[in-house]
Amino acid sequence: MTIEDHYRAIAPKLTNWLVASGNDYHEACDIVQNVFLKIWKMRDDLRDDAAAVSGLAYTIARNLRKNLVRDNSRLAFVGEIRDPDDSPSGGQPIGTTAAQPPAEIASDSEYLRRRLSEAFAKLPPILREAYTLFQVGEMSIREIANQTGVSENLVKVRIFRAKEKLREFLADLHV
Repeated sequence: MTIEDHYRAIAPKLTNWLVASGNDYHEACDIVQNVFLKIWKMRDDLRDDAAAVSGLAYTIARNLRKNLVRDNSRLAFVGEIRDPDDSPSGGQPIGTTAAQPPAEIASDSEYLRRRLSEAFAKLPPILREAYTLFQVGEMSIREIANQTGVSENLVKVRIFRAKEKLREFLADLHV
C-alpha cells in the first residue's frame, strides 16, 4: 500500500477519534496532516502492513495531541484588551452588557451533541481513550491493547466502564 492508500483508510477514523477525544475539528485535521507528514518522512523504514501503519498513526496523533495541549496550557488567551481609562463604561468594552443570557439551543441534535460532549469530557482520560479508539477509531481490542501497552482484558474493562459511565451521565435522556 502507498502512503496515500494508508491516508485514505486511516485519516477519517483518526480525525473522528481526535474530535471525539476533545479536539476541535480544524485542530484534528491539522494533527492528521502532521501525522501523515511524519509517516511520509519515515516511509523507507516502514513495514508495508496496514495494522502497523495504523498503530503508528494513532501513536503519533496521541503524542501530537498531548504536545498541543501542553503548549496551549502555557498560553494565556485574552478575549479583548481594554483600558479602564479609555472606556466610557468603566472598564467594560463598549457595546457589551455585564451579564448576557446563554444562547438558546437551536435544535434537538445540537442539544444531544452538547450533552454527549459534556459526558465525554467527564470520562477519565483512560476510559475516554479506550472507548473512542474502539467506537470511533474502529480499532480492535488487540490493536488498542498494543497501542496503549495494556492487556486486552484491561481494554475490555475500560470500554465497559466507559459505557457504564456514559449511561450514568446520560440517564435522564433514556426513554
